[in-house]
Amino acid sequence: MEIFLWMILAFLIFQRLGELALANRNRKWMVERGAKEWGQGHYFLFILLHSAFFVCIIAEFVWTPYVQQPFFYYALTGFFGLQILRIACIRTLGKRWNTRILVLPDEEPIRKGIYRFVKHPNYVIVFFELMVIPVLFHAYLTALIFPFLHLLVLTVRIPAEERALQERI
Repeated sequence: MEIFLWMILAFLIFQRLGELALANRNRKWMVERGAKEWGQGHYFLFILLHSAFFVCIIAEFVWTPYVQQPFFYYALTGFFGLQILRIACIRTLGKRWNTRILVLPDEEPIRKGIYRFVKHPNYVIVFFELMVIPVLFHAYLTALIFPFLHLLVLTVRIPAEERALQERI
């Protein structure tokens, strides 16, 4: 089981690095079309939060004996469901998906797919990922702390996004 978990962890790290590369490509594409970037001052908080998240998972996983709990399979199912939703967010936004706040001046916000129902679905998904992923690794302290740290960062991020969307007109 532990090898399987290390594989999941490796997948997640490569996934996040791939998403950063995709975000960088999308950023270049959007800037070429006149996009303006907002909220650069708080972006480091996301990098810090997600880096610390993986460090804490690894630390708890390595420093505590692993005992598979009965709810492991519920967490694993939740993890796969969240990955599907994460991919849906990225696909729906296409080249406009990014980890930064970039706004194309004459384009309306996307309101299709999952965005028809939830204004900021990726943040909701990440909140639950920060809870579910650590449970897979019996990193319960990480599962308790990081969703709330994410919410704290969002108290800065979401208002910055809303201002960017309001001022684009």
